[in-house]
Amino acid sequence: MFTAPTGRPSVRYELSKRTLDFALALLLLIAGIPVWLLIAVLIKLDSQGPVIYSAWVHGRGCRPFRYYKFRTMRTGAPTTAHQAFVAAYIKGSHLQAKLRNDSRVTRVGRVLRAWSLDEVPQLVNVLLGDMSLVGPRPPLTYEFEHYSARAKRRLTVRPGITGLHQVNSRGRASFRRLVATDLLYIRRRSLALDLVILARTIPAVLSRRGAV
Repeated sequence: MFTAPTGRPSVRYELSKRTLDFALALLLLIAGIPVWLLIAVLIKLDSQGPVIYSAWVHGRGCRPFRYYKFRTMRTGAPTTAHQAFVAAYIKGSHLQAKLRNDSRVTRVGRVLRAWSLDEVPQLVNVLLGDMSLVGPRPPLTYEFEHYSARAKRRLTVRPGITGLHQVNSRGRASFRRLVATDLLYIRRRSLALDLVILARTIPAVLSRRGAV
């Protein structure tokens, strides 16, 4: 059980946010078709395996759902090291939020991650209503297993592709700071704040701060 942070948004905000999510996600998916097809070809040429990777994550209300990404790792690569890294990070180890020099990542995968292009298929999750363009990032199941009651409060809203934490830190902050920033967003969320975060996402990605 967890308690939702204070500051519930209006129905008007929720409707406006959902409309923006759907319209912008659909526009980006259609407009970028040539680029997405090129990425798919490069992934297939670089390594064996599917173009799209899917995994179980937890969304609003801690509900599990499958999210999608362009595959950036070798098929069948073990996750033991990453699971141990995540557990240590969540428990407060002074580690960055992303595992560096991950041998599981392919050559094309490193480029996709550096420019956050691996996240593009999550636009489908936005269309399905599982995710939003802006919100806390959804945790993988083995990450969620280590969550405290406070950390679970991140999941009182739809998870997002980008968020307040991502544009401020992009993988460089402690887990405690990540949670604090996400809870701050939840308390203050508004359409204006969402638009600011979306605008700041572009320079954050171009700067490649915290990129793998």
